[in-house]
Amino acid sequence: MDVRYVPDHSVLSVVVGSRAYGLETEESDVDRRGVFVAPTRLFWRLAKPPTHVDGPLPEQFSWEVERFCGLALEANPTVLECLWSPIVEHTTAAGDELIAIRDAFLSERTNQTFVRYANAQFRRLDPARPKWKQAMHMIRLLLSGLHLARHGEPLVRVDAHRDRLLAVRRGELPWEEVDRWRSELTARFDDTGVLPAEPDRRRVEEYLTHTREAAL
Repeated sequence: MDVRYVPDHSVLSVVVGSRAYGLETEESDVDRRGVFVAPTRLFWRLAKPPTHVDGPLPEQFSWEVERFCGLALEANPTVLECLWSPIVEHTTAAGDELIAIRDAFLSERTNQTFVRYANAQFRRLDPARPKWKQAMHMIRLLLSGLHLARHGEPLVRVDAHRDRLLAVRRGELPWEEVDRWRSELTARFDDTGVLPAEPDRRRVEEYLTHTREAAL
């Protein structure tokens, strides 16, 4: 039942994952993430629209716009990177507006969230038998977050690091070198960045209000 919200009410659909990062191989899936806007009148019922939807395509996941904005304000790395994906498959006026205000979601909190997400991946890795694909994405996440802290946008395509990252994925780098790379990147997050102390919640609220009014 919930699948009907996508694509019927989709406002943005992007490709994420290895194909967006420039790290795809012949076996890589097409990972899609998106945003949908549930009709405003449905919120007047006791049973509310879903906050997210799996599918209908394989490896596709979409958030209702309010949930998406809430996660973005919390500096969720997965959500933020959607707004900078180089592969946009579908967008509407509401999707274009969302991308236009993407900098409003940014704050110094991103330094903490990107490092925290990477550290969580690191703790799940066994140095004796590491999952090399997971290790690669841990490093990529740190590269993305560090670029965001210093330049005001995440590094989605990692072409300059592609060869070394794919070497990690293939298990060609010793674990000690991967761990050293991780430590060096993590330490650099302590440097002064360009992000504001707080996100611009007013701009986000204005966008949500306008979007809800348009969906009446």
